Amino acid sequence: MKPPRVTLVRAAAALATLALGAAAVPAVPQTARAATGTAEAQAPATAEAQWIDRATVVWPVEHTAATTEELSYTGGTLRLTPVSLTDAQRAAYPHLAGRPAYRLDPRDRDKAATALRGPLAAVQRAADDHDRVLHRTGVQIPGVLDDLYADRAGRADLGPVFHGSRPTLSVWAPTARSVSLDLDGRTVAMRRDARSGVWSVTGSPDWRDKPYRYRVRVWAPSIGKTVTNEVTDPYSTALTADSTHSLVTDLGDPRLAPAGWAELTKPRAVPLRDARIQELQIRDFSVADRTSAHPGQYLAFTDRDSDGMRHLRELARSGTSYVHLLPAFDFGTVPERRSDQARPGCDLAALPADSDQQQTCVARTAGRDGYNWGYDPLHYTVPEGSYASDPDGPARTREFRQMVQGLARAGLRTVMDVVYNHTVAAGQDEKSVLDRIVPGYYQRLLDDGSVATSTCCPGTAPEHAMMGKLVVDSVVTWAKEYKVDGFRFDLMGHHPKANILAVRKALDALTPAKDGVDGKSIILYGEGWNFGEVADDARFVQATQRTMAGTGIATFSDRARDAVRGGGPFDEDPRVQGFASGLFTDPNGSPANGTPDEQRARLLHAQDLIKVGLSGNLADYTFTDTAGHRVKGSEVDYNGSPAGYAAAPGDALAYADAHDNETLYDALAYKLPTTTPAADRARAQVLALATAALSQGPALSQAGTDLLRSKSLDRNSYDSGDWFNAIHWDCESGNGFGRGLPPAADNQAKWPYATPLLTNPAARPGCAEITGASAAYRDLLRIRTTEKAFSQATAEGVQDALSFPLSGTGETPGVITMRLDRLVVVFNATPSRQAQTVPALAGTPYALHPVQAHGSDATVKTAGYERATGTFTVPGRTVAVFRAGAAGR
Repeated sequence: MKPPRVTLVRAAAALATLALGAAAVPAVPQTARAATGTAEAQAPATAEAQWIDRATVVWPVEHTAATTEELSYTGGTLRLTPVSLTDAQRAAYPHLAGRPAYRLDPRDRDKAATALRGPLAAVQRAADDHDRVLHRTGVQIPGVLDDLYADRAGRADLGPVFHGSRPTLSVWAPTARSVSLDLDGRTVAMRRDARSGVWSVTGSPDWRDKPYRYRVRVWAPSIGKTVTNEVTDPYSTALTADSTHSLVTDLGDPRLAPAGWAELTKPRAVPLRDARIQELQIRDFSVADRTSAHPGQYLAFTDRDSDGMRHLRELARSGTSYVHLLPAFDFGTVPERRSDQARPGCDLAALPADSDQQQTCVARTAGRDGYNWGYDPLHYTVPEGSYASDPDGPARTREFRQMVQGLARAGLRTVMDVVYNHTVAAGQDEKSVLDRIVPGYYQRLLDDGSVATSTCCPGTAPEHAMMGKLVVDSVVTWAKEYKVDGFRFDLMGHHPKANILAVRKALDALTPAKDGVDGKSIILYGEGWNFGEVADDARFVQATQRTMAGTGIATFSDRARDAVRGGGPFDEDPRVQGFASGLFTDPNGSPANGTPDEQRARLLHAQDLIKVGLSGNLADYTFTDTAGHRVKGSEVDYNGSPAGYAAAPGDALAYADAHDNETLYDALAYKLPTTTPAADRARAQVLALATAALSQGPALSQAGTDLLRSKSLDRNSYDSGDWFNAIHWDCESGNGFGRGLPPAADNQAKWPYATPLLTNPAARPGCAEITGASAAYRDLLRIRTTEKAFSQATAEGVQDALSFPLSGTGETPGVITMRLDRLVVVFNATPSRQAQTVPALAGTPYALHPVQAHGSDATVKTAGYERATGTFTVPGRTVAVFRAGAAGR
């Protein structure tokens, strides 16, 4: 999850090459018909000019006394004169602030709407010879479209909207020459509102649930032609199988509501700072669960007696509050009908644990099977059809709602992973929706007019008003119509901060009386990474870790994650160790770890990073670091950035693993010494999870991680199929380790390290280790949930309650001792028993917390406390929580 986001190169990335701008000319799909004229044949290959409002064009071409400049369109020209950008324009377009700008002649401005509906070029001519063209380029038009239309279009209800039994269909297409509705095989005219650019038509009650597409005749700069695109509705509420057509569907139709939907009672909402989240992919959850009646489907969450649902209920009873679903909106890389899905044709289970044959067999069908993480959006506001019992029609809506019900009845609220930062395709690709309706608007364009792909795929531009509106409208629909309780924004740093705050404002306006949901209780968090063409607020103030602090919207914190695991996912040698994986205290022999002195120094710094994480990543939290200095969290270095950036608990989300990169078990498998017994591997796993679970602020873990989940060392399993991804709830089925060498595409360089590991008996846990780790983790969750000290509401509260009494130059490498109000927590990552003496606590009675004293882990029960000296003794690779007020030894 840490940029550069190599792991985002998902199946959709191949399609992105079709959308690299005007210079690329992909084949026109059958759903588009082209009509080419003379002006269109001369379309520029780049678009370096940017028409930012109705009066202003920014263009990196200097005017001189010997030149004239104009915008040329079919039927005329718009005259330009040099001008300086205003302060407001520079603020709105910081990446254009130093470039030459031109003002449209006021006499020509009423021609703008006409000019925007066809081929358009910025042309510089010789003043003494008007026929001599010195420079010619295409024109980017999002800014002027927003200026002309967004105020009114931003208040329009788009998509299918029912007034009683009569539907109105509306689509924003301001540059289209014509738009009509193809409804169930017949053509219906649509009317254009000149002030908003919205085309609409009102139908009769018999339109309900009929398939439709829009027929949009529009200039497509990516191929330099006028085309007639037959395209689905960006605001679709329902779809046919494989998303070929939208459906005129009313989400308020009682037929789409499962029994009890209106009366559904959710588990009590917890503040974001207390959220404990399980990240879960819908297919992973049940596809290998022999006790599920609906493997791989939404309805698996209604199978109350399945192993998976039993486990989720156990987690909920222990303190897990949310299930975070990987993308469940309509995505573009999976055949939705099961009959169309390919399956590996090998006996995978019969192959050796270190064989490369499994990944070869899986790769043959990867592009046609039923598996993909789903980070390739096709329609943002319709449930994905491949998870439904029938992808054709309303089942996906009803069954998504049944899934939300099933989770609620298990004691869990629902979070959706949303991916508004890119699309599966752009340009004239048949899976491009937005860009075939308003070409060049919804996608973010680079200086030459090509589509930005730093997100792995054709990027969108939520800084443009109507893309920003789509984000807000979509989120509100999921909240109101599907009762989703939270949203995780993929690559949130590619959104403007203002866009995410607009989402927050819109949700806060939802009330139970008016909308059936309490919008203020809906949680928001996302990936606040800072990279790509928007990095360092180049185009707008981004929604990054730094800027979102204090907003109540959390960002993932990679600081403690890296310190706990060690190294990073792109290390050439995956054996780089960290706090939980034996750095210095149990070296694995890899030269990548450095000398013993270097290892010790790195470990102690890692411990400081973890302390900042335990504080909730607070920027102003003050403590003594391992060098003996009094520092703030913001003064602890994380690869050149401040470790602490949060303003309050809840700003930073802690985690030790997620869907990206190796699972925690697999990372530790690489990093722990090869002779580490399975029991100790399980203990290291629980210890690593504890650094997130026992932190201030929210925490997330990947589903199955408490069960030592493995993906057979796969670093990027987005398209690795069920064989590598499925969760195994029954310990007799193993944890997924040793299912062959991971797919070559992202892992082959690590095969020399993986091959001996996959056949190492010590790395293959049994039921005792799998169930024991899960039970020990759940004990820690119970402590986190029942002890109020873990739920400080303010930075001041954290400062008062939390300290690290042994931090300083004498701190034990591999051990962190944390005091939190009446609790003392000792994280002993070393392989041996450790004593931690806190003189200030001498005479104070402490005892092992009752949850652990009467819990599942026999090893932690041997932890002890000597009252006379204030000494806590903790076994190796163990987290022990002590509570004051009970007699200690």
